[in-house]
Amino acid sequence: MRAVPNDKPFTLAGRTYQSRLLVGTGKYKDLDETRDAIEASGAEIVTVAVRRTNIGQNPGEPNLLDVISPERYTILPNTAGCYDAEEAVRTCRLARELLDGHKLVKLEVLADQKTLFPNVIETLKAAEVLVRDGFDVMVYTSDDPIIARQLAEMGCIAVMPLAGLIGTGLGICNPYNLRIILEEATVPVLVDAGVGTASDATIAMELGCEAVLMNSAIAHAQNPLLMAQAMKYAIEAGRLAYLAGRMPKKLYASASSPLEGLIR
Repeated sequence: MRAVPNDKPFTLAGRTYQSRLLVGTGKYKDLDETRDAIEASGAEIVTVAVRRTNIGQNPGEPNLLDVISPERYTILPNTAGCYDAEEAVRTCRLARELLDGHKLVKLEVLADQKTLFPNVIETLKAAEVLVRDGFDVMVYTSDDPIIARQLAEMGCIAVMPLAGLIGTGLGICNPYNLRIILEEATVPVLVDAGVGTASDATIAMELGCEAVLMNSAIAHAQNPLLMAQAMKYAIEAGRLAYLAGRMPKKLYASASSPLEGLIR
């Protein structure tokens, strides 16, 4: 995204990024489509589900890092598929080992397979251990402002409340809760889950989110490469609109042109 006057940079763990779109690597038809869609999105941070994707732990199998280079992208290992704190912590430590001491991780501890809603109790447990262990933790959480505050106070570098259930594409279902989280935020707030199309991403950015993470919205589109481009521009448009400040809503019409000095 081009520099905009008065805009603060998007910074995570001491590194500044131009793109405010983070993308996942799952659900594409093959590694070539994964590579092409991510490139089209303009994203600089790419999430990888360590339990589902080979990044070196399975020698002899296709390695995602062969097409998504750590020299070009910031790899964000995530704990997708973990259902308790112990499992999530173990997965993050494995990722750190595979990625030569990499500390930036996305923590998600799920409650059940039907909703993929975060298990907040286990998330808090895992976050505490990981922060103490020196990880830079970005954390998927519910849209509860109190939990978001606690995670930030615990030392997580970003909170990532869901906007809708993972993979549903329902859009921003909870704008009021997100606004409360944003009002109280002391760390970056990123929408994670629920986005289905470009307008959803724009709304998230117009609310004031620092960035948006998505996977299914691009990978499950009929044309993932076009949707990746659409999301790139949607994120930029939403950020610009947020910085510009929208006009106030009114119940009645008002003339577009001045009424003074009319020719009669």
